Amino acid sequence: MSLTRNILLWMSENKFMKERIPKLGFVRKAVKKFMPGETEDFALDAAAQFSQFGIPSVFTKLGENITQISEADLVRDHYLKLIEKIVERKLDIEISVKLTQLGFDHSEEETYNNFIAIVKKAKEKLGNSVFIDMESSIYTQRTLDFYKKCKKDFENVGLCLQAYLFRTQNDIEELFSINPSIRMVKGAYKEPHSLVFKDKPMVDENFFVCANKLLLQSKQNNIRPVFATHDEKLIKRITQEADRIGIKKSAYEFQMLYGIKTTLQKQLAKDGYQFRVLIAYGESWYPWYMRRLAERPANIWFVIKNIFSN
Repeated sequence: MSLTRNILLWMSENKFMKERIPKLGFVRKAVKKFMPGETEDFALDAAAQFSQFGIPSVFTKLGENITQISEADLVRDHYLKLIEKIVERKLDIEISVKLTQLGFDHSEEETYNNFIAIVKKAKEKLGNSVFIDMESSIYTQRTLDFYKKCKKDFENVGLCLQAYLFRTQNDIEELFSINPSIRMVKGAYKEPHSLVFKDKPMVDENFFVCANKLLLQSKQNNIRPVFATHDEKLIKRITQEADRIGIKKSAYEFQMLYGIKTTLQKQLAKDGYQFRVLIAYGESWYPWYMRRLAERPANIWFVIKNIFSN
């Protein structure tokens, strides 16, 4: 793992920096490249613009690890109201949530109740799925168990898995029996070396191996493979592999973050691939933003260029 990545991940967790860096004007300007604004209304406006190109969205409200369980009720109610706004705007938007926003550190039962309230309303009002974002490795097994519990009663739930973890191939195979919806990402938390692939090429290769497992399984069962990556080489490998084994474009999906490779996003949609743009919003953007930079430290130069551009 590169020194730059380690520094960025350390910065994402540093309390002093969390409190001070978000107040800096040039940082707030840079963040706007990757997120339309801090409120859901900014996100809805951005989603409406993408819908003009036939591109649906995924929304996530930034924030994690609430300090008391009462805060989880506010997050739940926010998402329930958001669903009503999505209906009013007649947009195709899915929701992805972090369990620690809904009380996972405090009460698993309350977290389940909060999450299922969102799942039920999404099914009733939108007819689509709610995804669970995977967080750091201390939550991995608990999150998998939580997902299995939800999937017993609700089909419209999905789970994010991280390619940088050694365990992920086994986790995928274990989930096949419940016909999962799985969104693959590379992973962006600071983890012990004993748990993760330390080099980018190894993470990339494991992502592809996991993607291949999902594609093959999609030929036999009703699963939904989603590949969340901006890596054009990896995207090309996945599409070529899908073609080789006879998987239709409609049987799998790509997702990318708002503001990153927008031209490629539109091209994938134009070429007939299933595609969604992930739009994040919220005041608690600092840890998320630093992890996004850590995923690809070369983005730092992109940010600097954006700061000083006209």
